[in-house]
Amino acid sequence: MIDSPDTAFMREALRQAQKALKSEEVPIGAVVVQGGRIIARAYNQVELLRDATAHAEMLAITQAEAAIGEWRLNECDLYVTKEPCPMCAGALLHVRMRRVIFGCADERGGAAGGLLNLLQMPGLNHRCDITMGVLQEECAAILRGFFQARRGDAEPAVLRNGEKISAGERPIENGEKFRQEK
Repeated sequence: MIDSPDTAFMREALRQAQKALKSEEVPIGAVVVQGGRIIARAYNQVELLRDATAHAEMLAITQAEAAIGEWRLNECDLYVTKEPCPMCAGALLHVRMRRVIFGCADERGGAAGGLLNLLQMPGLNHRCDITMGVLQEECAAILRGFFQARRGDAEPAVLRNGEKISAGERPIENGEKFRQEK
């Protein structure tokens, strides 16, 4: 089966999230797409850079601006594995990102409809189109696995299809199956 463009780009964002996981960062990945081509890839590097603003979205925005030589990204789309936080949503509005596609919602801190919706707030000079839930289960599973491992939870997370993922498991490259890390 051939992936839709949204699914294919989200799979790349998941690959970036796996890089964050390997670096012991919160596993969130992002890609910026312009004209059907990826122009920026990033993952959370808050701990590595000792920079609270080094979220995947922020780093991807900076790379995309450099790639096209312009701070306005109004012809670009951002794919990110987790709903953007308020800081990242503010940056997405400032660069005039056309569309934001995310995998899993963040009901406690998301700013694209989870907790609040800055990306479509009336009165602001720009609004982003939002698509949510692309590869939602895979995006949520990598985060659940990370936080369960941090807390030492013994209970595995259960996916919608009934499959279980324990704290020591994570999605493999294509995000479709799971494997135990040795």
